[in-house]
Amino acid sequence: MDDLTENQGEKATMIVEESGLDMDIAPESCLLEGMADPCTIVILGASGDLTVRKVIPALYMLFKNKGLSKDFLVVGCARTELGDDGFRDKMRAAINEDESVDNSSWQEFASHLYYRSIIYDDLSTFKDLKISLDELDKTYKTGGNRIFYLAIPPTLYSSTAQMLGKVGLSKEKEGVWSRIVVEKPFGRDLDTAVELDRTIHEYFKEHQIFRIDHYLAKETVQNILMFRFSNAIFEPVWNRRYIDHVSITTAESLGVEHRAGYYEQAGVLRDMFQNHMMQILALTAMEPPSLFEADRVRDEKVKVYRSLRPFPVDRLQDYLVLGQYGAGAIDGKRVPAYRDEPGVSPDSLIPTFAMLKVYLDNWRWQGVPFYLTSGKRLKRKLTEIAIQFKEVPHSMFRQTLGEHISANRLILGIYPDERITLTFQTKNPGAKVCLRSVTMDFHYDQSYEGPEFDAYEKVLLDCMLGDHMLFWRQDGVELCWSFLTPILQECETCGERREMLMPYEAGSEGPHAVKKLMADSW
Repeated sequence: MDDLTENQGEKATMIVEESGLDMDIAPESCLLEGMADPCTIVILGASGDLTVRKVIPALYMLFKNKGLSKDFLVVGCARTELGDDGFRDKMRAAINEDESVDNSSWQEFASHLYYRSIIYDDLSTFKDLKISLDELDKTYKTGGNRIFYLAIPPTLYSSTAQMLGKVGLSKEKEGVWSRIVVEKPFGRDLDTAVELDRTIHEYFKEHQIFRIDHYLAKETVQNILMFRFSNAIFEPVWNRRYIDHVSITTAESLGVEHRAGYYEQAGVLRDMFQNHMMQILALTAMEPPSLFEADRVRDEKVKVYRSLRPFPVDRLQDYLVLGQYGAGAIDGKRVPAYRDEPGVSPDSLIPTFAMLKVYLDNWRWQGVPFYLTSGKRLKRKLTEIAIQFKEVPHSMFRQTLGEHISANRLILGIYPDERITLTFQTKNPGAKVCLRSVTMDFHYDQSYEGPEFDAYEKVLLDCMLGDHMLFWRQDGVELCWSFLTPILQECETCGERREMLMPYEAGSEGPHAVKKLMADSW
């Protein structure tokens, strides 16, 4: 992990300008871009954890903030026999501790919730679902618009999409749309990603497919582009001439938790790097699009992925660190090793930590290393982008200060520290020439008291609006898998697989080998 992540030195708080046109905009006017069409949101896998923790709470908050059309329905589908009332009770109990839930608004929202049992490999149950949806459409005037949210295991994506298509639920007609939302992972490697896309496209066209990555909908992630391209003082130095290296970190203090079945098949590279890490890399490194439109932005992201230098799999130790957490302590509480977690093989070689050193072979970034780091059971939960600038080319203070002057450092905090900090050098008060590091510090919610959407609320709303800006496009998915698949193949088949997996204590900064990997950049 990056030792310089911790800001040291004095802080100078940045003050948000409270005059001018920008501050005349009411916070509420920025919350919604347009009203969503009437529609039915069909959640496949409605009895599962994702629906309970993320999807239903997000839809409820959209409802409270008037982000949904008054003519909407939510239809949960799963194997479990629940019924409408049972589904409503289960969802209410799941978010019972949320202080934002009040009884009157919940009762009104719950009146739009319905449940239908299905069997994923039984076409007749999907035919029954279509009949039921047609009947509900007439009653609630949703216009026939539908979103099918696949909150199901990835192994069911292809077959479920085909079942929906076979009974006609993918068909669109003039003024009526049908959309399918696919959660990551989009395949296990390049071949499976291509096959998944092929099977979904048998019945759904590209404009109907929304490949969701909720990281993209975080306000601070969206702010990366605003920060870069709306401020004249940063973009001119955002290149190889001034930047020494870039560190992108997504650290978690949680362990594998209840996801052992999935994680034992995926590992950290499939779980985090093919999607979240690559998206943040693209936003950090991309060229400015000609217009802030979905396909223009995604075109520039694809250019970044095309610029990725092929990974030197014959010299993995110089570009990659893999680790697996052992027993340790998080917030003073003892936690078990990964291999002692329920559902994990006692001799598992699945990595829970990875750091990749990657390069982009293009004009802007040639020779600048990007360090992509993600892991579980680390010291603290943290997602950030650290831009390390180069040292000044000449020290005129060498007689008093020596040759080394600490370089400037810009940190874009994504979560939980939603902030931007810039560290630079100033003179320390006194007769002697001494430097001190000071930090300008901007908190993302500073001087803002309006309502906010969380990541799942934003992506669900964009799906209803038909906006693909925050969703993956298939060419980007395939390019990222093209880059990562050789690494996965080498790591999973080489005879030194066990030796490559570095142990690290839970609650630590990760394997010690990360310092060696970054040594050339300090």
